[in-house]
Amino acid sequence: MTGGGRRSARSRTKSSTDVNEEDEALYKIKPNSKLRRVKAKDHDNALRILNANLKIMLGFVLVAALIIFFLVKHLINPAEEARSPRVVTPFPAPKITDLPQFQGEHKETLYWGTYRPHVYFGFRARTPRSLIAGLMWIVIKDGRYFMRHVCQDSDELSTYGWTSHNGRDFGHQLLVDQDMTLATSFLKYKEDGSGYGGDWAVRINVQSQGWKNEMQKNVHLFFYLADEDGNALSLGSDILDIHENSLLASGLRTDIGGWQLHLKSKADLEVHYSGFRTPHIHNLSDLVQENLASQLLRFSQLQLPDIYQSSSNILVFQISGRIPLETDIVFVSGTGINSRVEERINNLAGISLTNRLKEKQREFDAKFENCFQLADKLDSKSITVGKAAIGNMLGGIGYFYGQSKISVPRNPDVKSHDDFLLYWPAELYTAVPSRPFFPRGFLWDEGFHQLLIWRWDLHISLDIVGHWLDLMNIDGWIPREQILGAEALSKVPAEFVLQHSSNGNPPTLILVLRDLVNGIKKNKFTAIESNEIITFLRQAFVRLEAWFQWFNTTQSGKDIGSYYWHGRDNSTIRELNPKALSSGLDDYPRASHPTEDERHLDLRCWMLLAADCMDSIAGLIDKENKPGKEYGSTAKLLSDFDTLNKMHFDHASGAYFDFGNHTEKVRLSWKEVMVGNNHANRELVREVLERPELKLVPHVGYVSLFPFIARIIPPESWILEKQLDLISNRSILWTNYGLRSLAKTREWTVQRQSQSHL
Repeated sequence: MTGGGRRSARSRTKSSTDVNEEDEALYKIKPNSKLRRVKAKDHDNALRILNANLKIMLGFVLVAALIIFFLVKHLINPAEEARSPRVVTPFPAPKITDLPQFQGEHKETLYWGTYRPHVYFGFRARTPRSLIAGLMWIVIKDGRYFMRHVCQDSDELSTYGWTSHNGRDFGHQLLVDQDMTLATSFLKYKEDGSGYGGDWAVRINVQSQGWKNEMQKNVHLFFYLADEDGNALSLGSDILDIHENSLLASGLRTDIGGWQLHLKSKADLEVHYSGFRTPHIHNLSDLVQENLASQLLRFSQLQLPDIYQSSSNILVFQISGRIPLETDIVFVSGTGINSRVEERINNLAGISLTNRLKEKQREFDAKFENCFQLADKLDSKSITVGKAAIGNMLGGIGYFYGQSKISVPRNPDVKSHDDFLLYWPAELYTAVPSRPFFPRGFLWDEGFHQLLIWRWDLHISLDIVGHWLDLMNIDGWIPREQILGAEALSKVPAEFVLQHSSNGNPPTLILVLRDLVNGIKKNKFTAIESNEIITFLRQAFVRLEAWFQWFNTTQSGKDIGSYYWHGRDNSTIRELNPKALSSGLDDYPRASHPTEDERHLDLRCWMLLAADCMDSIAGLIDKENKPGKEYGSTAKLLSDFDTLNKMHFDHASGAYFDFGNHTEKVRLSWKEVMVGNNHANRELVREVLERPELKLVPHVGYVSLFPFIARIIPPESWILEKQLDLISNRSILWTNYGLRSLAKTREWTVQRQSQSHL
């Protein structure tokens, strides 16, 4: 804009030299004193207003600062904390176990059970903080007392295990310890007045094959209750006179309401007790033994001291009597007003319990024949073994709750001594491989367990598979060994506790899902069962996809269609052949020197199985294959016979092998190894006598049979006949008791046998 209509701030100020005559006249006028007083007063008012404004502004600043601090503390920081490492972040999808088919009646009927497989007899609920029960007893051996509680081979029981167990509300177990035979049976029953999960009873029967001395005519049983929530347990009013009052203990829990524990027996029994207040239940055997030892030293009596610590959350009852002895222990829940407690107790004790147990045994026998139809195929002894097999499988199902420890690399910049992260708190309902050695969940074992269990109880099997898949993290990884809770941790050597997120385990759960998909296609299930399976698969599919992709990316080899198990130790000097624990075939001989060049035949075949199964599931639930997830194409690639032979077949032996950096010239030799303070230990140390090279690993065994098992070999191929020759050759794999895991003709087999005797 032109002209003088707008002037700059600079032009609007005047200097002293620019004063005109009018202004000069104004300057000569004397100031008015009254006006001066008014101006002073206005000035004071302005200062007061300014001071007030400053206070308000300071107040606003303080409030704003507090708000910002609150936001940082409560919104931004938690958001940062929520971004936990991926390895311990749950998979972002609805949990499978939240499906309606696993709620309601299904969940309640499975609430109580023998879910503590690591003890000879244990009972608990499927809830993180449960009321738990169990049995101990004492035997005399070589003039000394020994406590039995936790399953362990060193106890040298002649036998123990479930001869019958239906997985839900009935089981019968036989234990033979020295000359004493214990039979434990349990029964669950829900009737009017029962609390959540119903009532249950345990019958303990003790017999003897003969006594060596007077002391062995008596038996000391120890039945206990412990509240993991820390709730105080109340003693019965007069438990030292059990014939007058059968009440041993009572209490209150939010899950089941009021409850009572009763002892019913016609035998002449003596009862003593101890009450403990402790958060630790995994060392209960030690607490009881310490109490007994103290009593023996002070009073020369093998009995608990009848002492109740204030607010005890553990009660142990010593039940002593002459052999033969039989006693019933009855647990009733929901013991409120008009709950018919006395009637319910009588229904689960004495002749009534006997009749109910017999009826459940008949139902078990009938279901066994209906499921497996073996009566016309096997003799009675073989059928008895079969019943024990399914009984022990179902009786070995456990419930666990806790947090896995996940190995992480040490960070030198972080001042922490922990070499692990904690997985999120999780529950696991699962069968276990071994009650004395491995009483916890193992991923690849569970797939084989479920091949049997789904045929017995489909709903239990789906529930277990769902629990396992719910343990998946955001990357699609599932820890292969689940050590959840103090009781499970107490059975694991320290070096095996940490789980490694780089290591997998064969995806054997796919075997179960393949069976179920094929069963639907062949109309083996009812309409309701088929709908439940399909609902399960729909919910599980996103997790199965993530699991498959985890394997297909993290375990892939250098060549297309090749895979290798991660986790082998390439620096060990104490193993003839570094173990591949993640493969499930722990010490099967692989390449002598682990590298990324390895190609593991068994994992390739597992991936074929998984891809084929995923393709079938996608077809069943009408899922379109997305780019990068063409399971049918992956299955076609991995089943290509020519590619398989180029990677893994040895024409000279007619066998399939792994490939890797390998030499056969490896041995273990005794050497002096220096340890701390210049102390020498004599140890077996690995010696490599020739340079390894990339080649096939020439060991015939289970791994060699995977292409045969996966049905990749065409029926017209001479290679198929060669596999049958290897299997049937007694000098290689065949025995009267199944196939050898490794051919006895291999030099390493002889070395391994000789080392086992050292």
